[in-house]
This record gives sequence, structure tokens and C-alpha cells, in this order.
Amino acid sequence: MRAVVFDFDGTLAAPTLDFGVMRRAVAEAMRPHLVPQPAPQPHPQPDASHRPYPLHGPDPAHGPDPATLPVMEWIAHVTALLEAHGRPADAAALHADAHAAIRRVEVEAAARGSLFPFTRPMLAKLAALDVSVAIVTRNCPEAVRAVFPDVDTLCPCLLTRDDVPSVKPDPDHLLRALGMLGRAPAEALMVGDHPMDIVTGQRAGTLTAGVTSGESPARALHEAGAHVVADDCAALMVHLGLTEADSEAPG
Repeated sequence: MRAVVFDFDGTLAAPTLDFGVMRRAVAEAMRPHLVPQPAPQPHPQPDASHRPYPLHGPDPAHGPDPATLPVMEWIAHVTALLEAHGRPADAAALHADAHAAIRRVEVEAAARGSLFPFTRPMLAKLAALDVSVAIVTRNCPEAVRAVFPDVDTLCPCLLTRDDVPSVKPDPDHLLRALGMLGRAPAEALMVGDHPMDIVTGQRAGTLTAGVTSGESPARALHEAGAHVVADDCAALMVHLGLTEADSEAPG
């Protein structure tokens, strides 16, 4: 193993994001753009193309239930619906306003955030062992740097959602990080606290490890296919033989 790529929230930093709050903020940001346009004909007949666009609940004519989608995929879904209904300007405005709402919630949460005590010494230890490290996150850079202002000193590669065309679980997010490190997937480990991180690693061809320091229980990480599951990254490094059990105290 010559590279370890980490998720951020729940993996290297204590989770503070309330995804219910984020989803409500996004819904409010999208709502003004979802008022149906009047039909061009003088006496329109009921037609699916003039229905209000759903913020929640299934829309059988247009694929998945938006309520089951992660928030960024939800925005993309609604944006695509507006574009399909001939409303590109509304689609662009909705996309911009919804992503601005996400960023506000992330930055507010980051003000309450902190790294786990083991994060800095662990990253320094990996560097001393010549194991390359990277962070890939769906979070915005402002939030990550608010919690981890010295990230560039300890981690040579940080790829937030602003840095890539497609975020995880698209494997391109992880593969770009490995490319920057000069490491191949077969010699890398993807570590995260969510099944999405495990799926990302599988799609990219890396080994995968889950940690229960975030929002997901061990069972969900095992079911996603993680090769190993640990309580947190400090315990994971001990399990992998990269650190000793007594060396995980904060430093």
C-alpha cells in the first residue's frame, strides 16, 4: 500500500453537518424557480409538462424519487427536469441558488467543526513512512480549510467538489487524486465513513476501509463491501500495522 485517500467529514474531522437542515435550505432555494410557466395555447389542456416540479416524492415519468437522492444529485435531477421542459434560464438559476445554499450550510457547520485528535499525527506518520495521502470530499474548500487550515502542510492533495467535474461516488474523483499522487489504484486504500466512499473505491479499483466515526454504522459499511471496518482512522492504522496502539495519542 503506497497511498491512502481519505474522506473528510466523519473520517478526519468530527461531523457537524446536519443534512436535514441542508436539504431544507436547498428546497427553499429551489422553490422560487419551480413555478410552472403558463402554457402558450389560449386554452391549455392538462399536461404533465405543466405540472409543478416536485421537491419531494416520486415522479414516475422522470426517473428516481428525488427524496432518495443525495442533495447534489437531487439538484442535478431537478435542473435536468427544468431543462427538459424548455426552461434553461430557470435551470441555471436554480442550480446556482441551490449550490449557494449548500455552501452556506457547510461554512456555518465548519465554524463548529474540528479535526479528530489523531488526524494530524496520523498524516505526519504516513508521510514519514513514504505513504502518499490525499483527501477527496464532496464538501466545499472553504469549509474544509476552516476546519483544517494547515491541510496543505500535511496533505499534498486535496480535491473538493470545486476541483473536479464529477464528485464521488464517481470514481473520477478518486482517480484524479491518485493521478496527482502518482499512485495506481492497485496500491491505494480509500477510507471513509459512508457507504458512498466504499463504492467509490470499488469503482476506482482500490482497497477500501470504512470507519464508524461518522454517520454510518459498521453493518452498513460491511454491506457496502468494505475490506476492513474500524472504529476510526487511528484504530484503522493500528489494524494495518502502520502505527502502534500507544502512538495514537493527540500530538
